Amino acid sequence: MLNIILCGAPGSGKGTQSDFIVKKYGLLHLSTGEVLRDEIQSGSELGKEIEDLISKGNLVPDHKMVHLIAHYLDTLPSDCKGVIFDGYPRTVEQAEALTLMLKRRDMNAVMLDLYVDEDEIMKRLLNRGKTSGRADDNYETIKKRIKIYHEVTRPVCGYYLKRHNYFFINGNYSMEDTFAQIDSILQLVLK
Repeated sequence: MLNIILCGAPGSGKGTQSDFIVKKYGLLHLSTGEVLRDEIQSGSELGKEIEDLISKGNLVPDHKMVHLIAHYLDTLPSDCKGVIFDGYPRTVEQAEALTLMLKRRDMNAVMLDLYVDEDEIMKRLLNRGKTSGRADDNYETIKKRIKIYHEVTRPVCGYYLKRHNYFFINGNYSMEDTFAQIDSILQLVLK
């Protein structure tokens, strides 16, 4: 089973690249952002709490995310070829929890780190905000999300680098050229 952790700052192209990977490799795409937005849409108390956190650019607490991910892994179809973790783990603690969750299920994962320059990220997200209707696609919230990414999530890359399952992807190129890098790496991983 091929499990991929797709890491990168907000606006780095994780969703777009996930779509390419799903199409070529037939993996399931777990977008924690979509899971959280679905919970918000449900109108539950948890959804209201999550909406308040996200609208301010904050992260959802680790224990809530770990619970959501464990439930997802336990409900995978038997013919699953693998999972793309898009937007998870976002902290070293979540990375440790995911490693343990996968190990308990006889699985492992590789990290693909999508790097994009901050000016490009800002441009992408502000453009997305014009059509997405997402409350977090505004200048101040984007700046805060990028800052949190560097302080909290970026160390996750170091965690996977130390475990020797980390790959750097230059996401400053076109979507297709970025995917070509990913595809080359996945071909090597699958050998």
